[in-house]
This record gives sequence, C-alpha cells and structure tokens, in this order.
Amino acid sequence: MEHRILHRHAFGRPAETSAQTAFDALYTSAAPALVQQAYVLTGCRRLAFESAEQAFHRAWERWPDVVRDPDPEGWVRAQTHDYALSPWHRLRRLRPAPQPADPVLRAFLELPPWQRRAALLRDGLELSVEEVAAETEATVAATDSRLRNARAGIVRYLPEASADTDTDTDTDTDTDTARHALRTRVKDVSVATLAHPRSVRAASEFRVRTLTRVVFAVTAVLIGAVTATMATTPAHEEPGLPRARSER
Repeated sequence: MEHRILHRHAFGRPAETSAQTAFDALYTSAAPALVQQAYVLTGCRRLAFESAEQAFHRAWERWPDVVRDPDPEGWVRAQTHDYALSPWHRLRRLRPAPQPADPVLRAFLELPPWQRRAALLRDGLELSVEEVAAETEATVAATDSRLRNARAGIVRYLPEASADTDTDTDTDTDTDTARHALRTRVKDVSVATLAHPRSVRAASEFRVRTLTRVVFAVTAVLIGAVTATMATTPAHEEPGLPRARSER
C-alpha cells in the first residue's frame, strides 16, 4: 500500500513527495506527546503506547483523508484519546496498572473520562474552550462545566493550594494552579521504547491484508452455504393448481 501526495513547484512541474516520509514525520513529531497524553488520561503505560499506535495505524489506513485534514495532528490526537478512553477496555483482561505515585495524577484519574479529556485539552494543551468543545463533540456550556469540576477535583490535592480555598468555586487562582499542574504532567514526554514509524506502517498494512482475507473467506463461506442450500432444497409445486384426479 503506497500513497503519493503531489505538490507543484513554482514552475508548475509536479514533484512527488512520498507519503511514507510525511507519515513518518508526523509520527516522529506527535507520537511521544500522544503517548504521554494517553498515560495521563488512563494511568496505564501499556494502554498509552497501544492507544497512540492504534491511532497511527488508522491514520496510515486513511492517509489520503488525514493528509487533507486541516489539522492532521489533531486528527491523530482525537483517535488516540478515543481509543484510550474507550469503555470496551473494561472487558479486556489487562493487568491492573499500579497507581501513579503522583497525587495529582491519582486525583485526575478519579474524574469521569469526559472531564479528564476536557481538562487535558484545555489546561494541558492550551486549546480554546471552543476547540475543546468541537473535538469532544460537546457544547461550550457543557465543556465549561466539565472544566470547573475537573479543576476543583485537581486543586484539592495540590500541596500549594491554600487551606482556605473554596474548592467548589472556580477562582482564578484555582484555574491557574490546575492548569500549571496538568500542563507540567502532560509535557513530561519521553521517546523511550517508541515503535519505529516503519514498524507502525507495516503493522497497519498487515492488519488491512488480514481483514481483507477474512472478509473474502467469510463471503465465500456464505456463498457456498447459500448455493448448497438451494441445491438440496426440494422443488415445491406451484400453489393454487388443482391436482389431476385419477380415473377409476
């Protein structure tokens, strides 16, 4: 599977830029931060790496759409967060991840998933409230509410929070403190043990080939079953036609 992106020089002569090169550049620049974001959202290193890799698998499978997106990194980020917070992970037999030693992360993981995601995007990545609402498919009012609740949940666990702080009120001090705390943890990025982009592309292509073979195999089985059923089903007489009476 090889995609090509066509660009034009000033002189009008077409020049081909390998899609693999563009994908690898996006992966190299965005994957480390996405792994850290997924870790902050889930508290599980294994799931964090898996979420980022799955997002880039989907990106390579749909690369023509991704490269035309106004924000390819945002596209992959949304896929990463969707996968990380999927409720289907509860049905998997994953080894329980140890609780983070950081009290702020522990408090963050106690929040509902939608509050975690909104706070990470707004306070951790500094997106606008409108951008957060669009990415999470929520209204601006709902996003504001999620942010207030998330910040209140974070601030009460911060040692620098004042003792007389009203945690039910989203004061400017609480907002700044929560933003700083979350931004620090989100930006604690490491590239250690990241898969090579070529391996991610190869895994994606293998998955596509496997799924294609499965679809063909299932289709062939269904066609064979229908054909066998039709061949072995006895013919029935036309309804409504009177049977001939035998002469005595």
